[in-house]
Amino acid sequence: MASLFVGLITFFVLIALLALIGQGFLCFMSLPNLHYNFELYRSKRHLVDVTEIFNKLNSEKKQRLIKFGYVILIFVVFLSG
Repeated sequence: MASLFVGLITFFVLIALLALIGQGFLCFMSLPNLHYNFELYRSKRHLVDVTEIFNKLNSEKKQRLIKFGYVILIFVVFLSG
């Protein structure tokens, strides 16, 4: 009976360890996105001038598509793991 409890405790500890490693990996994968957003904020490029928005529309669209692709990649990695 004691070996059953030891086996169950070991199983739950291993599951918790794997969950922590997975969460750490996903946090590590989101660091480039965090750095990018911080650099935008620091250089005040997150502010949009309504009179200049149509001049920057194509570059902003490309930028957001790349960011969306990165988020989809992280989501696929999350689902496959």
